[in-house]
Amino acid sequence: MNASFGSLIGAHELAQHVTSPDWRIFDCRHDLTNPAFGRAAYAGGHLPGAQFLHLDEDLSGPLTGTNGRHPLPDPAALAAKLAQCGVSNDTQVVAYDDAGGMYAARLWWLLRWLGHHRVAVLDGGLHAWGKAAQALSREAAAYPPAVFTISLQPLRVDAEYVREHLASPDMILIDARSPDRFRGENETLDPVAGHIPSAVNRFFRDNLAPGGSFKQASVLREEFGALLRGHDPHRVVHQCGSGVTACHNLLAMESAGLSGSRLYAGSWSEWCADPARPVAAGPES
Repeated sequence: MNASFGSLIGAHELAQHVTSPDWRIFDCRHDLTNPAFGRAAYAGGHLPGAQFLHLDEDLSGPLTGTNGRHPLPDPAALAAKLAQCGVSNDTQVVAYDDAGGMYAARLWWLLRWLGHHRVAVLDGGLHAWGKAAQALSREAAAYPPAVFTISLQPLRVDAEYVREHLASPDMILIDARSPDRFRGENETLDPVAGHIPSAVNRFFRDNLAPGGSFKQASVLREEFGALLRGHDPHRVVHQCGSGVTACHNLLAMESAGLSGSRLYAGSWSEWCADPARPVAAGPES
C-alpha cells in the first residue's frame, strides 16, 4: 500500500499518484450563490481521474427547516455513493476545490466521520495544481464499484450538547465564520444575526497563508494554542454557519497535530432556527 495521507497533500505529491489504482480524487468545487457552478466547473476541466461530488446533493442531507443549511448526509447513503465511485476502506482519497479547501474539507471530515482516515485535502487546491504546471482533463472519470464499510466515529455533537455545555469549561466552542458575521453584522445567509454564547471566533481563512495554501503546522499550532489556553483539543467543538467551513478549522488543527476536536454540524443556521436558544452579538466575551 502506498504512503497514507491524513490531512494535507501537496500538488507535486498528488501528481505522482493520479493514476494509482488505489487512489480516488474528488472535485468539490461549489458556489453557495450558484449551486450549478461546481458541476459546470468540473466539466470545463478537472484533475485527471477526478470525480465530482456536489455539496448539496452528495455531501449534505435533506433540509427540514430546522436542521441547518447543510445537514449531514445519511452515513449509509454517503458510503453507498463513495462505494459507487470506487472508494473502498483501503482507498486513499484526495479532495480539492478552488476556495482554499473551504468545501474539500467537508468531504475530508465526512470520511473521517465514517471511519476512513486515508483522506487528505489538496493543499492550495486547483491553484496549487496549476502553479505546479500540472494538466487538467475534461474526461469524466468512472471506476468499478467497491465495498465500503462504515465504522462511524464520535466526531460530532448536537445542539443539545452545545446548549448543555454553554457555561462549561469542558467545551471550547470555535466559530469559523467571518468576524463581522460573528459579531452579528452583515448577515446575508441566515435569518438571525449573532453567534452562540460563549463561542470564540476563528475565521477559517486565517488558516491560509498568502497564495491560498495552509499555514505551516507550527504556526497553526501556535494560533490555535492561543484559543485552547492549555486545554486539551478534545474539548473543542467547531461550528460555523452550516457545518462546512468549520471543517476547515478541524483540518487545520489536525494538520497542526491538535487532534480530537469535534463538529457541531447544524451550526448557527440550525441553532438560530429555534427562538428558544440563546443568541449573543458583538465581540466575544
